[in-house]
Amino acid sequence: MTADARQPDRTPDGRYIVVDGRRWRATDPDVPDDAAARLRAHLMAARRAVGAARRARDPEAESAARARVHTAKVALGERGTPWWEQDAAQRRTRWSEGLAALDREAPGT
Repeated sequence: MTADARQPDRTPDGRYIVVDGRRWRATDPDVPDDAAARLRAHLMAARRAVGAARRARDPEAESAARARVHTAKVALGERGTPWWEQDAAQRRTRWSEGLAALDREAPGT
């Protein structure tokens, strides 16, 4: 971790974070703060839903929750085409379409 204990170390190129010696793709730094916060909220809710579905032994709910996790991770730039290989318009489309899909799919909405 860096001096700011809330932020993990990054590789020199900024493309990856390093946690316990393991590299993970970093969130696209161009995702606006408000969109990133909403995407992270969807991601955490979906992760909680995966756990609840596993405890309930509900494979359909688990699959749906895992799909929401994947959608959030792609929208954040942590999965799919690397964000550094996309132009600004592609990156904007990625996170805005992902957020719209998650907003539509959110349980209870």
